[in-house]
Amino acid sequence: MYLKKLSLTFFKNYDQADLEFSPKINCFVGNNGVGKTNILDAIHYLSLTKSFFNNIDSINVKHGEEYFILQGNFVKEDEENNIFCSFHKQKQKVLRRNGKEYQKLSDHIGKYPVVMISPADSALITEGSEIRRKFLNKIISQYDSGYLDSVLKYNKVVQQRNKQLKDFRISGNFDSDTLTAWNLQMVKYGTIIYNERDILVNELIPVFNEYYSFISGSKEIVKLDYRSHLKEGSFYEILENAIEKDRILEYSTVGIHKDDLILEMDDHPVKLLGSQGQQKSYLVALKLAKFDYIKRKAGFSPILLLDDIFDKFDAERVEKIIRLVGNHRFGQIFITDTHQNRLQDILTRIDSDYKIFRIGDSGIVEEKNKF
Repeated sequence: MYLKKLSLTFFKNYDQADLEFSPKINCFVGNNGVGKTNILDAIHYLSLTKSFFNNIDSINVKHGEEYFILQGNFVKEDEENNIFCSFHKQKQKVLRRNGKEYQKLSDHIGKYPVVMISPADSALITEGSEIRRKFLNKIISQYDSGYLDSVLKYNKVVQQRNKQLKDFRISGNFDSDTLTAWNLQMVKYGTIIYNERDILVNELIPVFNEYYSFISGSKEIVKLDYRSHLKEGSFYEILENAIEKDRILEYSTVGIHKDDLILEMDDHPVKLLGSQGQQKSYLVALKLAKFDYIKRKAGFSPILLLDDIFDKFDAERVEKIIRLVGNHRFGQIFITDTHQNRLQDILTRIDSDYKIFRIGDSGIVEEKNKF
């Protein structure tokens, strides 16, 4: 699968851009702030119906405009499909495939999967557990639409259960039967989510370790661990045992909404022990393991987006990564960098088709001759 064409209208800093890509490697070069990352984010948006960086659609509209339009032609199994997405500040988002509008945006997710590696990934290490749960959710939802539906329903049940706990305190009346009904719903959807997350992490671990060793060339021992209340036994019993605590605190204190992905290096949190370079290697290895997992589930390679890959890496390590992902195993790749020459030096040593696009300070995109 690959993206053949992309068109942007009033998306972020672009008035209009029309691009045609190589099915292998595509590079965007230019100064900081000219919009290289925005093109990668447009690809992410067409694939997953939202920005990689935020969930507020209006932020993606060019300043002074009322709407944006994205269009892309994806080729999969020799079949070309046009994806059209528009957002207007006063209207709902519209998503069409070959002119036919989706009834649910979630029906699109997984058809054209992408994996993005960005400096923003550092939030997986530095921020709270919600970020890491979303990371797991985004992987699974790209090949299992039923999982995403379970996540949405589970979150809604937790909100309703929390509201019920507050209502108990306000009214002074506690109804165990009502709470039991919410507990059963949490168990129904939560068990589905837990089982998929558990399978995912167990399958990520060996591939993640292999990639980290290749990228870092170091002797650190890295680990991933899935932490969940459901590992302690029956979810229903865990909920029942937490009722008194939940009544006092007026929210649901146990469940898969408290899950976490534990990131360790030499038996310590990578947040505390790892240098910036080690943390970047850790995150790149984790994202490449994600790529392999989605590919295995989907049966074809996702599109790989490498944003500012030189950040915190030396040229030698970047070349190792580009050589790795430049083989036939990875499919189509998009790369951003501030220096055309250093990127082109690496690409000329790799036996792969590629295109280079230079973005000027005015946001104009110009395709450069790769020779």
